[in-house]
Amino acid sequence: MANSKHSSALQKQPDANGHFGVFGGRYVSETLMPALLELEQAYGRLARETRFRDSLKNLLSQYAGRPTPLYHAARLSKVLGGGVRIFFKREDLCHTGAHKINNTLGQGLLAQRMGKRRLIAETGAGQHGVATATVAALFGMECEIFMGREDVRRQALNVFRMKLLGASVRVVDSGTATLKDAMNEALRDWITNVDSTFYLIGSVAGPHPYPLMVREFQSVIGRETKRQIRAQVGRQPDCLVACVGGGSNAMGLFAPFIATEGVRLIGVEAAGHGLETGAHAAPLNAGHVGVLHGNRTFLLQDENGQIRNAHSIAAGLDYPGVGPELSYLRERGRLECAAVKDDEALSGLKMLAETEGIIPALETAHAVGFLPSLVGKLKRGGIVVVGLSGRGDKDMGTVAEALQLQLGEEPARGSDAVDSGRR
Repeated sequence: MANSKHSSALQKQPDANGHFGVFGGRYVSETLMPALLELEQAYGRLARETRFRDSLKNLLSQYAGRPTPLYHAARLSKVLGGGVRIFFKREDLCHTGAHKINNTLGQGLLAQRMGKRRLIAETGAGQHGVATATVAALFGMECEIFMGREDVRRQALNVFRMKLLGASVRVVDSGTATLKDAMNEALRDWITNVDSTFYLIGSVAGPHPYPLMVREFQSVIGRETKRQIRAQVGRQPDCLVACVGGGSNAMGLFAPFIATEGVRLIGVEAAGHGLETGAHAAPLNAGHVGVLHGNRTFLLQDENGQIRNAHSIAAGLDYPGVGPELSYLRERGRLECAAVKDDEALSGLKMLAETEGIIPALETAHAVGFLPSLVGKLKRGGIVVVGLSGRGDKDMGTVAEALQLQLGEEPARGSDAVDSGRR
């Protein structure tokens, strides 16, 4: 664990140019620089403004439903054994069903104050698209969501929700037709329509100031967690666990704890079919440093620097890069990295559903699927907080397909982890 002086230095990132050590920055075309500089100046000004902060605080409370509960999963804790207590930060209970609304409300207010009339966004799992469409409806703005065709197929329910909220959905067929390609197209659109359009990026990725800005809007998760866990158990947790794709829910939970000694930060990526197969989405575990979508970070790329295809059963983790701050924290030894395969994530989803009556998103299910291996290595009395980033409604078609079932057909009851805990 880093000492307090070292941890405090980590928390003061990024620098004035958006660099987290060697990561981050602004690797974009000259045509996009004026828009990024305008955004940086507006965010820097408004983030200090009392009226802006009060408006966001009110929306988070009265519209999004914050604070979200910190829930002690007593039955799951008993099943996993070892005397370890598991808590979930319930972002699935936010309006729209995931943590994404925290960021879209913040950026939506920013866009409104900047006089922008149109919001655009990329989305993979669809939750960021739904949250962006929700905010556009709330503020009376035009909205267009970019989504890869493969994700449109996997997330048909969220596509319908976006359209019902008044947004248009532009289907992207290029590349792998997933999140990476949707972000490419959204960036192209922004360059063309920059005067009227605000690009509402959903993760702690992209060029500066997005990684900083999204982290700050999502840090409400970790700030609440700090207060809640101390009120419930009288101390801070031993471990924080969160799934990592781009990393907004992870950084939202982790950021307020970076300088807190004794708290391990564990990011769980998608191992897909296995790291050894190459069919995964785990750049922190098996990637190399490169540049994608305007920032320098760990990426999945080949020996020629070409971006490799990512794979995950969870559409929101199916991305070949990761936020630059997470890359920095990994490099400096503050972040521990794990990876969970598709089948382990499915087992995690079933385990949480059957022990606690909570069906998580497949993204969150990766963090849950990591718990059996983590708990066995912790001391009795250990405390683990898991970021429950979203609910699983959107994934039922994918889960049924993976289990070779039709929706409405009864799945087999009991996962290995649950059964072993009950015997």
